[in-house]
Amino acid sequence: MKLKKYRVTNFRSVEDSGWIDCDDVTTLVGVNESGKSNLLLALWKLNPARQGDIDILHDMPVSKLSTLREKTSEIAFISAEFVLDEETKEKLSRRLNFKHICNESVVVNRFYDGHYTIDFPDGMSEFNDSSEDEIESDSDSEEKNLLDKLQEEILEVLPKFVYYSNYGNLSSKIYLPHVIKWLRGQTVEGIEVNEDQVRTLRVLFDFLDLKPEEILELGKDPKELAHERSNYDSNPNSEEIKKAEKDKEKRSILLQSASGKLTKEFKEWWKQGEYKFRFEADGDYFRIWVSDQLRQDEVSLELRSTGLQWFLSFYLIFLVESQEEHKDAVLLLDEAGLTLHPLAQKDLCRFFNSLSKKNQIINTTHSPFIVDTNNIDRCRVVYANEKGFTVASSNLREGIGKLGDQSIYAVHAALGLSVSDILFQGCQTVIVEGPSDQYYLSAIKNYLISEKLLSHKQDIVFVPSGGVRGVPGVVSLLTGKQGKLPYVILDSDKSGQDSKKKLVSNLYAESQDSIIEIKDLVDYENCEVEDLIPYTLLGNGIWNLFNTVEEQFEDSYDNQKSIVPQIESFAANNNIALPNGWKVELAKSAKRKLLSNKTPDFDEKYKKMWQKLFGILQQQSF
Repeated sequence: MKLKKYRVTNFRSVEDSGWIDCDDVTTLVGVNESGKSNLLLALWKLNPARQGDIDILHDMPVSKLSTLREKTSEIAFISAEFVLDEETKEKLSRRLNFKHICNESVVVNRFYDGHYTIDFPDGMSEFNDSSEDEIESDSDSEEKNLLDKLQEEILEVLPKFVYYSNYGNLSSKIYLPHVIKWLRGQTVEGIEVNEDQVRTLRVLFDFLDLKPEEILELGKDPKELAHERSNYDSNPNSEEIKKAEKDKEKRSILLQSASGKLTKEFKEWWKQGEYKFRFEADGDYFRIWVSDQLRQDEVSLELRSTGLQWFLSFYLIFLVESQEEHKDAVLLLDEAGLTLHPLAQKDLCRFFNSLSKKNQIINTTHSPFIVDTNNIDRCRVVYANEKGFTVASSNLREGIGKLGDQSIYAVHAALGLSVSDILFQGCQTVIVEGPSDQYYLSAIKNYLISEKLLSHKQDIVFVPSGGVRGVPGVVSLLTGKQGKLPYVILDSDKSGQDSKKKLVSNLYAESQDSIIEIKDLVDYENCEVEDLIPYTLLGNGIWNLFNTVEEQFEDSYDNQKSIVPQIESFAANNNIALPNGWKVELAKSAKRKLLSNKTPDFDEKYKKMWQKLFGILQQQSF
């Protein structure tokens, strides 16, 4: 059976979600508090694989609790339509002694008192082929018995729903005696059991075909073997020594084999580096060591990134459990992968597609990087309507102009990133601090090309980072795409210089020449991109800022000092509040004037500065 669609009503923040169409992978996209999790929780409680009890007090909408709590047998909080595949039809036919089942789908409803009802969209009359084996009902009683039996059988073959919101990260140092007890369902005095981590430990050993008892047993020293033989004689004999040596060799080979297996298979999914795992058993401890091609010194797993720890745990859980107890189950993944780097989140999308070959997946996210742009039709927008109730829709424009704008942002951002993937191919990307820098430098580039002062084999695209703090993040994204560090242009004010120090001490330690400061082009301190622009281009925009005062900015302007602090000082002295975005508007004004048909006159030194800058970017001299 495959889930076709479902609908949540009167459940927590959901009054009526509307029908939510489901695919192999379905992504519910929305901001925090939009109610995405509630749409998963209601579906989970339709037929939970474990736990998932109905909680009237917390599951019913608070605003309706006093009215609905006495009607638990009347209120269905979840309805789900399932497609009946041929295998399921045959199974039901055998169990019900029907010759053939004609219906293509069934709708299963669950009520707050826990009971189920089954609806047949195609009509109950078509559930049987007319044949000599057809069961005839001569009375209402017999018909009711048939329906009851039919419902029981459908519920028997109904897929289980597995809800995940927490994924227990593996520890790098595992004490085997405790693990053995936990996996047997026993407790350890003084230690609180972390069920999520215990589950991850179980799937780790299952995946590796190892048993913690065996690893512990094979690691015993000769003295331990002798002590087991006799409480009064703890001196090992030669046979016990040989056995210990052989057992430890066997354990070493088993762990080496398991290490190779995990290293090889993990590489297929995690594309953010080639990682090598090594398992080590030392006495009662089992340890996990990690290295990669860049950092070949082994360190314990818990000292690697949270993202790597999370993905390894997630990978093991679903790879193992989807083949075992949760085979054919529908996996409900709540906000999976938020600790991952954006490029690793895209790897997670590919992993979802692989898992969906065996298990349907419904996941929630507010990250554009977990939106699969190759299958954008799988996305459903989730938002709160005017009354504050959660609504879901397959129409990605649903709620636009109302309350759904923020929820759909992740989809739009994902599409924008997908487009940029195409646009940036064959381009040289240069990181700048903000959109005003992008306007100035793009205008300069186009001006130089129009004046035949610049020729380029590869277009240069200036990418704003949203301020100096955003530079490392944008650099990381574009580095992942291009394989090399892009140029960065920074102002030479204090924040720009501080940013350069951080970049040079980390990302750009080996590529310092790829960071361009404005002071490399301008012959005074604290200069910014605006100081690359002649005053004749900035004059109109500055006049618009100060046209309400008699004093002229130009009268006090010093062309041997940075212009931005002078503008800010002039505004303060005249009690003028500079509007938000004034730098961007100034840049737009300068760009229009520079690229106008009538090119303004300005000092040749600016053209030389511009040519020098683009010569650095293109690694050629003019």
